[in-house]
Parts: sequence; C-alpha cells; structure tokens
Amino acid sequence: MVTFQIIAAVIFTVGYIGIATEHKFHINKAAWALMVGGFLWVLVALSGVGHLEEHLMETGHEIFSLVVFLLAAMSLVEILISCGIFDALRTKMLEYKLNNSKQFLIIMTVAFFLSAIVDNLTATIIMIQIARKFFKGNNLLVAAVGVVLGANAGGAFSPIGDVTTIMLWIAGKFSAVEIILNGFLPSLVIGVVAYLLLARKIDDSIEDDTPQMTQRYSFSFAKKIIMVSAAISFVLPVFFKLIHLPPVLGILTGLGVTWFLVEALTHNGKEDSKLTARIEELIQKTDIASIKFFIGILLAVSALSVLGVLEIVSGFIYGADVSTERIIIGNIILGAISSILDNIPLTAIAIDVLDTTNTHLWILLALCVGTGGSLLSIGSAAGVVAMGLVKELTFKKYFEIAFIPAAVSFLVGIAFWYGQWQLTLALF
Repeated sequence: MVTFQIIAAVIFTVGYIGIATEHKFHINKAAWALMVGGFLWVLVALSGVGHLEEHLMETGHEIFSLVVFLLAAMSLVEILISCGIFDALRTKMLEYKLNNSKQFLIIMTVAFFLSAIVDNLTATIIMIQIARKFFKGNNLLVAAVGVVLGANAGGAFSPIGDVTTIMLWIAGKFSAVEIILNGFLPSLVIGVVAYLLLARKIDDSIEDDTPQMTQRYSFSFAKKIIMVSAAISFVLPVFFKLIHLPPVLGILTGLGVTWFLVEALTHNGKEDSKLTARIEELIQKTDIASIKFFIGILLAVSALSVLGVLEIVSGFIYGADVSTERIIIGNIILGAISSILDNIPLTAIAIDVLDTTNTHLWILLALCVGTGGSLLSIGSAAGVVAMGLVKELTFKKYFEIAFIPAAVSFLVGIAFWYGQWQLTLALF
C-alpha cells in the first residue's frame, strides 16, 4: 500500500503543477484534473482496497450533490440576470457616485454576510455576477478574489456557511450559538484585513462602461414574483437541511418552482418571453469545462482519501501525543494544507482523530479550514467557481492577487482567535 500511496502523491503533485502552469503551457486545467482523478482511481482499484463500489458510490454522491447544486445555483443567477436586477442595482449605485474602492467594499461586505445565510459557494456565484456589472479589467479580477475571500471568511462563523462547519455542527463539536458567538469576530477580522490589503489593488481611475445613470429600470409584476422566487430558492437549502433532507434537493425544488413561474407568468408577455428563451438555452451556455475541472478535483482528492494519503497527512500534523498546543498548531497547518487539498475529507479525518471536547479548538478548526482554502484558487469551492465565472482569473493571477492578503488575514484572524480565547478563559 505504501508504494501506491507514494505513486498517488507523485501523480497528484504533477497534476497540481500542470494546473498551476495552465497559463504557460495552455493545457486546460480541466484536462489535468480529470486525468489525475482517473489515474488515481485506477491506483485505488489496483491497490486492492476493499469495498471499492461503496467508495465510488460515496464519491459519486458527493460529486453529484455539489455539481448539481452548482448548476442549479447558476441557473437561478441567470434568471436574475435576465430579469435585469443586477443592471438595476448597478444603476442605483451609480446614483450615489461611489468610486470603485467603495463599490468594492460593498461587494465584499455583502459576500461576507450573505455566505453566512446561504453558503460560501452560492454567495460567490451571486456576488461575482454582481461584480461583473461593477468592474472590468484588473479591477474585476481583484473583485472576484475579494468575493472569494469574503465569502470564505463569512462562511466560517456560520453553522451553515460552509460544508466543513456543517460537518462539525452535525458531529456535535459545537452548537450553532457557540460557532456564531466565538467565530464571528475572528471571521470578521479575517474579512476586514483581507479587504484592506485587496482594496489597495483597486484602481479608481478605471471607468466602468456598464449602465449609465440616465438608465432606469422598472420591473413588471411577473418579474417581481420571479425574482422573489429565485431569492427564496437560495434559502431553501437551509430549510431542507433542517428537516434532514439534502441541501441540493432544496435548491433544485426552488429552481423548479421559479422555472414554472417563468413559464406561467411570461407566456403571454412579448418582452418577458425572452426570459423563457434564455432559461431554455442556459444548459448550452454553462461553462462545462469548469464543471469538469470541479469533478476532476473531487475525484482526485477522494482517491487520495481512500488510499489513506490524507490520513497520513493528518496523523503527521497532529502526531500521537495530542495536546492543546499540538491541536492548535495542527489546525493551523491543516488550514494551510486545505489550500491544496479539499477541506472536506481533511475535516472528516480530524473529527475522527482529535479527541477533545474543547469547543474553542473545534471552532479554530472551522476557521482554519474554512479560510485557509483562500490561499490558492483550487483550495475552496468558491475559488474554483470564481475561476470558472471569470475566465481571466487563472491560477497564477489568483495567486498574485490573493496569496498575501489571504495569508496575512489568515494569521491575523488566528491571533485574534487566540486572544479572544485567552480572554474568555480569564473571565470565565
């Protein structure tokens, strides 16, 4: 098995380098991801791992849930775009004569709080579409990075803001109240520091060429109903989760209802009939390459998990003697590693490995794996989606813009968490 683990690590490393150098060799990152994912599962089969079909079914379920959720969310956003809500928002903000820096502050702030209500993946999809109406050129790349960092930071303090916080919440490592009370301020510090560092990269001299102040948007009754339905659809995953149904079923139900309303309410409207046509063409417009890249990454990481590579990594991080200090250091390292490997299996392993009832340490884990993924574009689902939505945002561009702000905010947030924890111990 050790031989297979070494080969798997080498294959993943080569693939990772290929993805990182996409801009240089012009080989699509999706090709690398799918190739690596396929090769690693071949290794799984050759290694003789038991219950292979069960592992594949579990991986398939995860991929299905995330990809279908992504497609449904993108469809709902496309409906909102067709209704003209983002153009109207842009025009409204132009009336306040805000410069690019202030617009960036609003975008990142909304991404932070929205991700806590829905989740960081959905918030990223919505806010990047809005950012496209506000920015262009390098400002758009910075805004997209800001959305990712803001959404990941906002999702880290909410029990439903990130898959990993959901996992820890369901496992009983902390309550919803505990993660909000003890995680909000460190997450906010991470978001604020990231904003301060990214805002310096926004160029206020660039003028946007999207809707002008003279334009006015009015919405028909039908469009208002459709927009409300689409907005509610993004909240349905939370409700479905509370009644023990998969979140993906919630957003699919919302999409179905919204699509039904579009068909029913715009059937006789000449202008609104364009909305129906756009929905029917949506699947053809979807960025299939980005979806395949997402699938390839999930396949690769799940194969590494089955082969035991991630368990070795986790064991190396925390060691045999799991003290409080070792857990803190381990959580920080695990957060940094989550920028390379998916944080979901890493969190699952940590839940099994760590033997502690200290709620604050589990909250630190949520903060680390939730925001550590912001260091690199493939470290979080939000980053992967951002690369798909903004074509110019390559692995290299993301690294150049995001790495230092993400790293500094990550470390400052951890320092703040530690100070907050020590103050809590002193007072209580």
